[in-house]
Amino acid sequence: MSMPVGIYGVLSYSVTERTREIGVRVAVGAQPAQITGMIVGGGARLVAAGTAMGIAGALALSGLLKGLLFGVGPRDVATYVAVPALLGIVALIASYIPARHAASMEPMSALRE
Repeated sequence: MSMPVGIYGVLSYSVTERTREIGVRVAVGAQPAQITGMIVGGGARLVAAGTAMGIAGALALSGLLKGLLFGVGPRDVATYVAVPALLGIVALIASYIPARHAASMEPMSALRE
């Protein structure tokens, strides 16, 4: 199996690995919106944790990179807000695609895999 790269790859791989679990959830009555919410919520938690660690690291190391920054201060508030917001939006879209696929699974075919 190939190695997943990026948010979409990791979440898509996760959905593939959890096919049986998702099939059982659908078989016992989970609605597609619940399955989608479960997967997108998991992706959002991962992105939030990564964003928090990234911002903390960037703030801690910004002084060291001050000489390499052109036109942006080491603690530019707009950058610390805009970049994580953009990455969060992209991550939610990337997690929605495998979530939509998982929500449309047939329970019997998911349990057979």
